[in-house]
Amino acid sequence: MTQPDSLECIRCQQVYPLDAYDRLCAACSADGVSSNLTVAYPDAAVPDREMLTHSPHSLWRYDQFLPLAAADAVTLGEGMTPMISVDGFGHGPLRVKDESRNPTWSFKDRLATVAVSWAKSIGAPAIATSSTGNAGAAAAAYAARAGLPCVVLTYKGAAGAIVSQMLSYGAMVLTVPAMDDRWRVLSAAVAQFGWFPTSPFFGPAIGSNPIGIEGYKTLAYEIAEQSGWNPPDWCILPVCYGDALYGMWKGFDEMVRWGWIGKMPRLVAAEISGSLSAAMAGKADMPPVVSRNSKSIAGSIDVTQGTFQAHAALRQSDGIAITLADEDLVRARNKLATGSGLSVETSSAAAFAAVDTLSAHDVIRPGDDVVAILTASGLKDFGVAGIEPQGAPDVTPDLESVLRALGEHYDYNV
Repeated sequence: MTQPDSLECIRCQQVYPLDAYDRLCAACSADGVSSNLTVAYPDAAVPDREMLTHSPHSLWRYDQFLPLAAADAVTLGEGMTPMISVDGFGHGPLRVKDESRNPTWSFKDRLATVAVSWAKSIGAPAIATSSTGNAGAAAAAYAARAGLPCVVLTYKGAAGAIVSQMLSYGAMVLTVPAMDDRWRVLSAAVAQFGWFPTSPFFGPAIGSNPIGIEGYKTLAYEIAEQSGWNPPDWCILPVCYGDALYGMWKGFDEMVRWGWIGKMPRLVAAEISGSLSAAMAGKADMPPVVSRNSKSIAGSIDVTQGTFQAHAALRQSDGIAITLADEDLVRARNKLATGSGLSVETSSAAAFAAVDTLSAHDVIRPGDDVVAILTASGLKDFGVAGIEPQGAPDVTPDLESVLRALGEHYDYNV
């Protein structure tokens, strides 16, 4: 494998050290744009696709393009999820990349395996994340696999089923009064205790830890390999802060540059807020904040502002952002379950609703090869309305309250 040598800004390519994963680009911030960083590797020889012949049957088969070798991975066998053909969406057969087959039933395992592997390799004392669901469950599972403590900050109203999943892995889950409180507390803990953050933990949101985002490149590699190195015309996925969207773009971009594939698929961000759609319609780098009167039932993608990294991935792939309503997601979720036997998280249904909408407007045309990413299992939000997390203590958004709860409830002392 090629060892990474630095991080660099996605927008301006300013170079930062590898341990700068806890910040945004200062130069771009001065321009009024919040940009995430990405892992940079030194120039190396073009890799040979034949090397994959004897590689493990997991996402770590692509360790040549990841920050660590497979031998150093904290793994649960994630990746190499199946591609399934379904009917009833768009103009014809739709290929589905079923990420619910991952160990914690979502695509977030791709980020978690790489992020936690890196954290273990650098001797981080604990894993920390702010999450309402899938990211927290994945972080908790991989932290348990690595033998590391895991602190998850969530908020009142988070889906009880997923909070229970986090707790089942031994994570120390704390609930704060409001979503933004999570970031304030986590940012202080990262700075003071050296906890390794896997998720966004300060505002404005720029995306997750860039080390972990490298794991999402493997979605692109798997799709290309499972397509006989003839990539699809379109790849469509639900988008929150665009970690997977950017990671997929980066993976496809690497393969195009190496001559492994002949084209970049057009990427589609299926969103609730309309922030990326507004950015794509204008000329500004930074997606705007878009306020709404009520929360969406699609909690995993229910944000009011997109990120620069998501916007960049769409621009550089000639992609599209599409804004959907809750009723579109419910319709697609039910159709997928009853028509194809695939039960998906409501947020995940956004990709399938987008296929129908774009096909109806002839953006996606008959004969186009389309892959939709099924990001998480329907088990994630079955009947969770009104369920309060059980066993997760409430804290106020300050370190003193957090440390007291960790000690009293989990017998964990920093």
